[in-house]
Amino acid sequence: MDSARIHHINCGCMCPLGGKLFDGNSSGLYAHLTCHCLLIETDQGLVLIDTGFGEKDIAHPRLRISPFFIHLNRIQFNKENTAINQIKKLGFSPADVQHIILTHLDFDHAGGIEDFPQATIHVMQAEKEATQNKKRFIDKKRYQNQQWDEVKNWQFYSEGGEQWYGFGGVSSLLGLSDLLYIPLAGHTLGHAGIAINTEKGWLLHAGDAYFYHQEIKNPTRHCPLGVRFYQWMMEVDRGLRLENQDKLRNLYLNNKSQLNIFCSHDASELKNYQTNNKQL
Repeated sequence: MDSARIHHINCGCMCPLGGKLFDGNSSGLYAHLTCHCLLIETDQGLVLIDTGFGEKDIAHPRLRISPFFIHLNRIQFNKENTAINQIKKLGFSPADVQHIILTHLDFDHAGGIEDFPQATIHVMQAEKEATQNKKRFIDKKRYQNQQWDEVKNWQFYSEGGEQWYGFGGVSSLLGLSDLLYIPLAGHTLGHAGIAINTEKGWLLHAGDAYFYHQEIKNPTRHCPLGVRFYQWMMEVDRGLRLENQDKLRNLYLNNKSQLNIFCSHDASELKNYQTNNKQL
C-alpha cells in the first residue's frame, strides 16, 4: 500500500488537568491528548481506522457521552476535528468511506461511525459483547450504545489463526488484504491493533494499548503519572495489558527499521507523522 495514500488525522482533542504530569510534554495546567485516526485510500474505497468524536457528539454531547468523561477528560467539542469534516477538507466525499475499522468501542474512538451510514463497521466480537455486559462503573461510562445504535453493517471478528511478529490470534480484514487485526486485549476485552502492510514496511495502529511513546519506544518503560492512573482506571485486565505492552516494546525495539507503531492519544506521535509525512 502506497504510503502517500495514508492520511494521519486528529479526530478529537482532550485537555485533562495535569499538563506535563499527564501527557509528558505540556507546560501549562492542561494536557493535550489526540484521537489519532487514519484515512486510507484503497481500491475498495476509503477506509477509516477509528473515528474519534462525530458530528452528533459535537451537536449533543450530553446525550452521547457520559458527563463523567466530558469533565474528567475536558473534551473539546470542535466540529473542525470530526472525521467527516477532515475528509471533506482532503477533497473526498464522506460517501466514499466504505470501511471503518475500530481498535475498540470506547466513546472517543467510535463517536463518528454514524456519520458514515454506508460503511461496514469492523470490530472484534469480544468488544461488541463487552458493550452488552456492562457491570463496572467505568464500563457503563465508556461504552455509549447511542453512538452506534443506528449501524446496520457490522463485521465481527473472533481471534484468528494467523501469526504476526509473534502475536497470535491474528485475522485478515475481510476485503482488505493489506490490513490485519492484531488482538491487544487488556485496555478492553476486545481491544485490537490494526497492522497495515505498506511499501515501506508495516505500520501498526495500537489504539490504547499504550498512551505515551516512551512506554514502548525505550528499553525501560516510562509513563507520566496522570496517564498511568488513567490507564489503570480504564483497564479490564492489568496483567494482559502490560504483557501486550511488553510485546509491543520488544516488537518495536527489535524491528524498528521494518515497522513503526503509534497509539491513539500521544500528541507528539501524531505531530511527527503530520509534520514529516512520516510512514516509518
